[in-house]
Amino acid sequence: MASLQEQLQADLVSAMKARDKARLSVLRMVSARVKDAAIEKRAPLEDAEVQRLLMTYAKQREDGLEEARRAGREDLAEQEQFELEVVRAYLPEPLGDSDLQALVDAVVQELGASTMKDMGRVMKAAIERAEGRADGNRISAAVKSRLARA
Repeated sequence: MASLQEQLQADLVSAMKARDKARLSVLRMVSARVKDAAIEKRAPLEDAEVQRLLMTYAKQREDGLEEARRAGREDLAEQEQFELEVVRAYLPEPLGDSDLQALVDAVVQELGASTMKDMGRVMKAAIERAEGRADGNRISAAVKSRLARA
């Protein structure tokens, strides 16, 4: 199976051949970020590191989408939405609410967490377990509600 970086490169080439300028632009931007990170690290990136970069890029697109809509700029919102959809194709399927709650419940039980003082420990373990399939804000909200019930 091809690495995430190889998949990005293959899709970039196919977008070039298809003359899909919009998709090509997004893939070039993402590819440049991956290359910059590899240069900074002075070693090839693992799939998990590439995934984190993609998650960061997706989060930036979500924030940009929200800002564009607030400003009433539908043209920018459409562009941000398109970029977000392209990047999400490379990210794992997001956890549903019930799956996220089950994950948080399991972490709380394993760690023996019972108060809000345990929030940091629970968050760290839950984020690791979620493996990029849930936003930090969603995890935080689930942990807070679970610890409030404990």
